[in-house]
Amino acid sequence: METIILSSAYLAPIKYYTKLYSANRVLVARYDHYIKQTYRNRCVIVGANGTLSLTIPTEKEDHPKVLMKDVRISDHGNWRHVHWNALVSAYRNIPFFEYYADDFQGFYEKKYSFLWDFNEALCDVVCSLIDLHPDMAGTDEYQTELSDDVQDFRDVIHPKKDYKEADPSFCPLPYYQVFKEKFGFIPNLSIVDLLFNMGPESLLVLRDSQR
Repeated sequence: METIILSSAYLAPIKYYTKLYSANRVLVARYDHYIKQTYRNRCVIVGANGTLSLTIPTEKEDHPKVLMKDVRISDHGNWRHVHWNALVSAYRNIPFFEYYADDFQGFYEKKYSFLWDFNEALCDVVCSLIDLHPDMAGTDEYQTELSDDVQDFRDVIHPKKDYKEADPSFCPLPYYQVFKEKFGFIPNLSIVDLLFNMGPESLLVLRDSQR
């Protein structure tokens, strides 16, 4: 792929990172309207009781249409503590979690004001740990008319869309999961599921999950 455009995402699913792997250039939408119940503020992991959605609460705005770059994180529900405990509970018995834990824990101790900043900082860390080096940049305006060499995945990578139908080029390669014997292999979880289970081999899984 030449150039793609993606939405900002919180610990995005594996499909998102296969796009970062395969694209020559990645644009991340800063000026699109924030939409709830998307990966912008939600990630999905698997724990002892099955899949679990972790959602970052956001501040309510006076007007319905807020740009992604302006969305503020709320402290409601002590979510940082809840999310970190969920990650620890799900992955603490995996050797790679202990290896990477310090890289993530600080994100749940420091208060970020804006969701955009939090997501992008996390994405940078994940890419560094995977040894993935995408050419990424946030957009400077809302992208409506895209040139023919830009592929738009902003609405394709969505928790309510079947990845098989939305994007046939994504073919998730099964990998070891700590709860695989209990639930079977669960595809397209948050990138941290892949990283904590597979460590340095995560990059190979991304490579082989894209047709």
